[in-house]
Amino acid sequence: MAPRKGKEKKEEQVISLGPQVAEGENVFGVCHIFASFNDTFVHVTDLSGKETICRVTGGMKVKADRDESSPYAAMLAAQDVAQRCKELGITALHIKLRATGGNRTKTPGPGAQSALRALARSGMKIGRIGNDVFSSSPQRMSPPSPLIAPAGRGVAVVAVCEQDSSNYCFLLINCLCVSHFDSSPLSF
Repeated sequence: MAPRKGKEKKEEQVISLGPQVAEGENVFGVCHIFASFNDTFVHVTDLSGKETICRVTGGMKVKADRDESSPYAAMLAAQDVAQRCKELGITALHIKLRATGGNRTKTPGPGAQSALRALARSGMKIGRIGNDVFSSSPQRMSPPSPLIAPAGRGVAVVAVCEQDSSNYCFLLINCLCVSHFDSSPLSF
């Protein structure tokens, strides 16, 4: 009898979809979270913002229309995005948080915070967090300098976050502060 003709075993090649990086090095992407009161989008792009890596909405994860903007749907969407990013080799994300804006509300919807928390709890490292909320006020040419004032034993540092002057970051430091420009301590 002639030898059996069967399927020949083919060698499987390992294809790496992500960038080539050293072990322990973070690969960053940009996560655009659009949270309105009707839906929540979690959209990951590369650093330039031109190439979409993954996009999942709250409406893709739940069946009821009223649940599309819920924190639960946003959490499920963010978990799927984090899993896909890990498959592609992205280990860290910069966050751009956005609301509806324009002449509508500038407050992010209920899914914004839970989406961000789900990304962090899924093992993604979080880089910078910025607000892309549209504002009707004109943008300043240069950001204001931080105000530094003593507060008891520590130092209270007040800095204006991003371009929205209504959001202030308060930070209480209970140690010796060093300025960014030189290594000498700040004097009061």
